[in-house]
Amino acid sequence: MATATQDVITVKLERTFQTMDANNDGYLDWTDYQKLADRYIQAYKLGKDDRRARALQSFCQIYWLELLRHAGVDADRLSKDQFVMANRLASIDTSRLNMADGAGHVIFDVIDVDGDNEISKDEFKRFLRDVWRTEAPDSMDVFNKLDTDGDGAISRQEFIRAVREHFLSDNPDAPGSLFFGHV
Repeated sequence: MATATQDVITVKLERTFQTMDANNDGYLDWTDYQKLADRYIQAYKLGKDDRRARALQSFCQIYWLELLRHAGVDADRLSKDQFVMANRLASIDTSRLNMADGAGHVIFDVIDVDGDNEISKDEFKRFLRDVWRTEAPDSMDVFNKLDTDGDGAISRQEFIRAVREHFLSDNPDAPGSLFFGHV
């Protein structure tokens, strides 16, 4: 008898949920998104008036509201299943927010500390360690897969494509599917 396997996008979104559920209560709410934004701001020592910090916080607020809208819930929190469904719907509905592109650009601008329009290995390692709090031994393997042209840096285009793949690709080997480890 064959066992049913979850689709790749669901697995990635469930991993994202687990990583973001700061208090491990089985729900995400605005405070989880605020804590994520705060981790970026603290990790990159951004001042409250820094345009990157303001863009990040604004994006997180809009993204959260879009998730609530797509989940169709009256509460201000989402279970894992609601989060997965809302992300799937928000990812394909670009009528108000192109989630993948918006997130990609905002996050890229924060990670690219030196402003050279590419993410170095050190910048990527810092992003995983200080924001997502992971020091996976294969993190540089992920970096190398995201660096699709092999020039030793992740360009804005490569990063945006990876974020799109994270939300939209059912290919477990796509570079964007590897942010939280191989599916």
